[in-house]
Amino acid sequence: MTRLHVVDTTLRDGANSFSHRFTTAQVADIAAGLDRAGAEMIEVTHGDGLGGSSIQLGRAAHSDPEYITAAAEAVENARIAVLYVPGIATLNDLRVAQECGAQAVRIAVHCTEADCAEQPVRWAREHGLEVLCFLMMSHLLEPDALAEQAALLDGYGAHVVYTVDSAGALTPSGAAARVRAMRARVSCAVGFHAHNNLGCAVGNTLAAVEAGATYVDGSLRGLGASAGNAATEVLVAALEREGHETGIDLFGLVDVAEDIVAPIMPRPQVIDATALTIGYAGVYGTFFLFAKRAAEKYGVGSREILLELGRRGVIGGQEDMIIDVAAELAATTGAGERG
Repeated sequence: MTRLHVVDTTLRDGANSFSHRFTTAQVADIAAGLDRAGAEMIEVTHGDGLGGSSIQLGRAAHSDPEYITAAAEAVENARIAVLYVPGIATLNDLRVAQECGAQAVRIAVHCTEADCAEQPVRWAREHGLEVLCFLMMSHLLEPDALAEQAALLDGYGAHVVYTVDSAGALTPSGAAARVRAMRARVSCAVGFHAHNNLGCAVGNTLAAVEAGATYVDGSLRGLGASAGNAATEVLVAALEREGHETGIDLFGLVDVAEDIVAPIMPRPQVIDATALTIGYAGVYGTFFLFAKRAAEKYGVGSREILLELGRRGVIGGQEDMIIDVAAELAATTGAGERG
């Protein structure tokens, strides 16, 4: 039986489903419920991480320090983690987050840019934080090349390096191959973060565990960017059926999802046409709402926008390209801006 570490990201990745409008009371309620169920790490920030609240990425209802404090004060045992994206967050943001109760940081970089994480990884280690590193859009790199990037993060001092399926574009064989290659190259632990655009989030995570991942992510009810994440409660049930130990009370988790999260969801977390296209095109998951809005504004199809973004290889941080592509498509087809 393998002991796995399940990280719940409802209060960070799930914020994308709420347009970053969680209240601090909701954060406290969900964090307390997860803590009661035995969750050992809970990620809390704006959906795009520390410093993400902006006109470009979406204004949050509260500041990151307010969210982190609300979660930290609501839990007894769980560790609070924050997301740090170089270029969005600053080291001062991370210092403040630690002062508010964060004990871990998840540092996320594009899969070809591990070197961008060196400064925050070393700073976080020096200041006593647990460091988990994300290689985003991992489907864009072949396994051996991804493992080279993971080795850099391991060398900087990461406790865990993750294959992150930001677009929900991987299938089980691809997820397993990337984790297996990373596992062969690093001395630290390996994790896997799934999105569900092709309906493979739980299956991909199971395949990743079989290949050597010991850290896995989920969010209650699957809340997350685009089609969402592996649903934590479903993932824990599947892992237990596979004989793995998570240390989580499954039905306590189910109750939090059913009684606290479900009633406040703005919409069901489903694989609609836009979400499916994101996975098929291999486009960053947080483009979901931006593409829908641009499609409505310019009178073009979100599918065409996303497929073109995929052809151009647009990545996270290039959200302004969504408008450019929509405007170009509208000009080509003769559609006009609405409103």
